[in-house]
Amino acid sequence: MNILIIDDDLRNIFALKTALKSRGLKAEGCISAKEGLDYLEKEKGVDIVLLDMMMPEFDGFELLEFVHQSPRKDYPPIIAVTAKAMIGDRERCILAGADGYVAKPVDIDKLLTEVNRILLAESDD
Repeated sequence: MNILIIDDDLRNIFALKTALKSRGLKAEGCISAKEGLDYLEKEKGVDIVLLDMMMPEFDGFELLEFVHQSPRKDYPPIIAVTAKAMIGDRERCILAGADGYVAKPVDIDKLLTEVNRILLAESDD
């Protein structure tokens, strides 16, 4: 499985990549939403995106809006990964177009459960 992590904090990318690789998964990182979109345009083998919602300049909500308004329909599923874990934040991310939601600090087992849930749902379509 190929996972793209989009987060403006290199420490978060490193921690997630390390945890995912220890589970036998391939992960790449991009440090901005723009870089992430560029990566998705070039690389067609991404199975799922882990998207930080709070980034400067072009945040996760704007990326979700772009993806869902794009004529291109083959973007991979996107999981919002955010420190915003207040009541209603999960719903806001899902309403914005995220396929899933995981709060920071990330519990890797919960993240993988969410990844598997989304990929199973995608395969049923």
